[in-house]
Amino acid sequence: MNKPTSTRRKFCRGIALAGSLAPFSSSAIGPIKRAGSPRLKLSLAAYSFRGQLTAKPGSPGAMDMMGFIDWCSSQDLDGFEPTSYFFPKEITPDYLAQMKRKAHLHGLDVSSGAIRNVFTLPDGPELEKWHDHVDTWVDHYSAIGCPIIRVFAGKAPKGVSEKQAIDNAVRNLSKACKRAGEKGIILALENHDFLMDSRRLEAIVKRVDSPWFAVNLDSGNFIDKDAYEAFERTAPYAATVQLKVELRDKSGKKVPADFKRLIGILKKANYRGYVVLEYEAKEDPFTAIPRHLKELRGLL
Repeated sequence: MNKPTSTRRKFCRGIALAGSLAPFSSSAIGPIKRAGSPRLKLSLAAYSFRGQLTAKPGSPGAMDMMGFIDWCSSQDLDGFEPTSYFFPKEITPDYLAQMKRKAHLHGLDVSSGAIRNVFTLPDGPELEKWHDHVDTWVDHYSAIGCPIIRVFAGKAPKGVSEKQAIDNAVRNLSKACKRAGEKGIILALENHDFLMDSRRLEAIVKRVDSPWFAVNLDSGNFIDKDAYEAFERTAPYAATVQLKVELRDKSGKKVPADFKRLIGILKKANYRGYVVLEYEAKEDPFTAIPRHLKELRGLL
């Protein structure tokens, strides 16, 4: 994981965030307004091949990020979603240029990018490392033409109340969005960790008042008693969507997802953007993913 400390970034951050101690807006960012009718495009998350992307080179099924792009080009896809975990340890401008070139020649968009981060932390050196980490990946994803990055809030740290963790996340997301916006990149908060409860997700969404902020809506992550209701209630704030082949029922058990119902909810919300399959089930991804992509393509 790259978490460099950048003097330049810290200086720029101080300039960009002058006045950031002012009270945050208490109003919601509001549902995303879109002209025209729903338009859904299909993408695949690199995380779907996490086993293959972390396998020893040369072992059966092993691939790297460039190989993942090649595989995506063999499917009926409009784009792909790279994940920071699977990039080389040393990322050079030439590597990013080659990735951008390969994607374009294959006719694929970089639909979105994914990173990990923790923004529920209080001020201090550990939090600064995560801000630098996000800044670094804003630069990397900007270089390959990626318009939106999936980010996390993180869990409430030990000794930090849920309310304070949410306050910390609001403050840190607001700061990060200002910097990402300078590169034209949206930061999309996923319903992950303690935000798998949609009410906590909404508590943050309704306070980060930035045009460069939105939701990365993951159908498989809600722990609400009615995952479909939570999905529908938060869909109007989504700028990118990840669909899983399973979701949790009211008892918390994972059950097959109703793709038709989920796509119907997105169309009702007049969603226009990428639907990213993020495959996490047990069946071999080389066998299962093409089948699920075909089903989704028929529904889009």
